[in-house]
Amino acid sequence: MTPAENYEKMYRRSIDDREAFWGEQAELIYWHKPFERVLNYDKPPFVRWFEGGLTNICYNAVDRHVAERGDQIAIAWVSTEVNERRNITYRDLYTQVNEMASLLKELGIESGDRVLIYLPMIPEAIVAMMACVRIGAVHSVVFGGFASLALASRIDDASPKLVITADAGMRGGKVTPYKPLLLEGLNAVTVERPKVLVINRGLDSNPCPIAGEIDFATAMGPHRGKIVDPEWVESSHPSYILYTSGTTGRPKGVQRDTGGHMVAMRQSMKYIYNVGPGEVMFAGSDIGWVVGHSYIVYAPLLTGATTILYEGLPIRPDPGIWWSLVAEYRINCLFTSPTAIRLLKKTGADWIHAHDLSSLRTLFLAGEPLDKETHRWVTEALQGVPVVDNYWQTETGWPILTNFAGLGLMENKFGSPSKPAFGYETVLLDEHGVEIGVNTKGSLMVRPPLPPGCMTTVWGDDDRFVKTYFSTAKELLYATFDYAIYDDDGYYFIMGRNDDVINVAGHRLGTREVEEALCTHPAVAEAAAVGIHDELKGQEIEAFVVLMANVAVPSEDELKAVVARQIGAIARPKFMHVVQGLPKTRSGKVIRRAILAIAEGRDPGELPTIEDGKMLEVIRDAVEHRH
Repeated sequence: MTPAENYEKMYRRSIDDREAFWGEQAELIYWHKPFERVLNYDKPPFVRWFEGGLTNICYNAVDRHVAERGDQIAIAWVSTEVNERRNITYRDLYTQVNEMASLLKELGIESGDRVLIYLPMIPEAIVAMMACVRIGAVHSVVFGGFASLALASRIDDASPKLVITADAGMRGGKVTPYKPLLLEGLNAVTVERPKVLVINRGLDSNPCPIAGEIDFATAMGPHRGKIVDPEWVESSHPSYILYTSGTTGRPKGVQRDTGGHMVAMRQSMKYIYNVGPGEVMFAGSDIGWVVGHSYIVYAPLLTGATTILYEGLPIRPDPGIWWSLVAEYRINCLFTSPTAIRLLKKTGADWIHAHDLSSLRTLFLAGEPLDKETHRWVTEALQGVPVVDNYWQTETGWPILTNFAGLGLMENKFGSPSKPAFGYETVLLDEHGVEIGVNTKGSLMVRPPLPPGCMTTVWGDDDRFVKTYFSTAKELLYATFDYAIYDDDGYYFIMGRNDDVINVAGHRLGTREVEEALCTHPAVAEAAAVGIHDELKGQEIEAFVVLMANVAVPSEDELKAVVARQIGAIARPKFMHVVQGLPKTRSGKVIRRAILAIAEGRDPGELPTIEDGKMLEVIRDAVEHRH
């Protein structure tokens, strides 16, 4: 049976016989008490997977590996920011998690309580996550360095009993003190102020005091060697809350369950990422984002694999750092974002070729649409290592569209995240809500019930869950809010957000289409396009490009002509700018709404997740010098 035939057989079963399929996948984890019902979908769109089953994430991710692989590295921490490394075996992790769980219980944390984790990429962050789920507490990790108002809104929404933080983090060699941000956030909250546990890294020479703060090292002393039995919780028990980035107004907390989350993680490692026990995975992301939750922390540890926890940038101390880690740790699967690859693309392929990548079986990319030219470049640079595009969201927790390395990869098409993952019954709708077919652009939807691992609701707001995700179509469908198209072979191509549609004189163009066209120019590393208001045409296109290193600067007319040739004269940008960088979130997504606001002379508003505020000024300067 070919990989494509094997996939089709398993995919159809995951849709047509959901209970049997997912019941089998549930055997990949340990159940303290067997579930009584695989799927409860009595109250659409709410779903309960593996109802009646009792289990514990920490037991599955830590305890059950100790006997067989206690001396194997569970977490390999590498920091190019502080030039430190630390290997933590599964036995070490078991000890550290139990000790922290004991401390949490002493601090009054019980099953169902929330703990907000505001930490940099240090091992204690993973230990804290595991300690929470060990005792049934619900963690909410907030990206390190988030602005104070963003912190306050998340504290108000989750009402945590405890915040775990550090004195500071580092990024690009610069210290970011966390405590002043946290203090400002705490002063703005409307709920009862949580206790604060501080891990002192010695990075902040003048740390800001927080009244009543607890020093982690001191507090841990009495808990050395303590053992805390895992709390056996119902499969539907919340495991964590993760707030979607870029939210405006009241934050939206994605709530994940326990049993479904674990089953999704394990089967995705087996079938999608092809990483087994004892193998090595490196997800070049951050624990503050969903990729970090899923594929730095939970999926590798649930599998019994080794996970690389990296604190630093992919180009520091040089653009070969990630590839040197692949060679040194014999990494089997590397997972990062197209943004990171575009950054490395600007420095050239020699940094890749300088290292022994013989252990690397697959590179996976996700987080934003992967343009064809970047896909082609990194595939050629890796000289035979398959490059697989994934499409998924914070809300789903694992891929909606993907190829399957564990089944033997199907054909890879540049620019396509391939086909629906198990359990995702995808459909496309036109602007009138009518289901459409092959080679026609439409809104990507998923027919519920959503498979295990997806969000079960919005924290504390079931109505918002339904109204936000299931109320945009006549039929009860989950809205991804992305435009897509699929070809004759069933391969999907993501065209960008539904609201990233530019309407030029009645012609609907996706921002992705314009950006893809610009990226075909050999001098262009990445691009962003927005639709600005125009009295005559409704909208016109304004585009911004970042160039490769050491290339001749193409003229604006030359770049405009590339778009016109590939899409048509209607798509020729009115304004074209060559800029040094684009404003992005910390997870690497271009913030088009900020670019559009500046292009239309509006205030971009608060952007708590922006990576480099100077890039807004770069865009503003370009717009002011239009011609």
